[in-house]
Amino acid sequence: MPGTSGWFKEGAVRGFGELESAVMEWLWDKGEPATVRQVHTVLCERRELAYTTVLTVMDNLYKKGWLRREPAGRAHRYEPVANREQYGAQLMREALDASGDREQALLNFVGRMSLEEAVALRQALSTYERKISGK
Repeated sequence: MPGTSGWFKEGAVRGFGELESAVMEWLWDKGEPATVRQVHTVLCERRELAYTTVLTVMDNLYKKGWLRREPAGRAHRYEPVANREQYGAQLMREALDASGDREQALLNFVGRMSLEEAVALRQALSTYERKISGK
C-alpha cells in the first residue's frame, strides 16, 4: 500500500482543491478501488479530518465525473475514471482552448520545456502523426 508522503503538496494536482487533490493522488497511487473509510484513515495520518468531510469530497468528485463507485456493503468503493496522465492531458487541452492565441500559447509552453521534455514531445508528435496518417 502506498505511503503518505507527497499528499497535501501545494498544487500537486492542478484543477482540484487541496483535499480533492489529496484524495485523487492517494487513489492513483493505490491503483485499486477504496472506501471513504480507507481514504479517511490514510489522510488523517497527516491532518485531522472529519469522516463526513472526506465523504463529501469523494461524493463531489463522483458527481463531477472524476470517480466512479460501486456498492460495497453499506458503503461504496471509489476509483478514478482517468489516470494522472489523462487528467494532465485534459488540463492542457482546456488551457489551450482557453488561450486567445493557440500558436503563442504553444510557443510559450514549448519555450519552458527541458531538453528531455522537448524530445518526449517530438516523439509523441511523431507517433501521433503516424497514427492519424495511417502509416
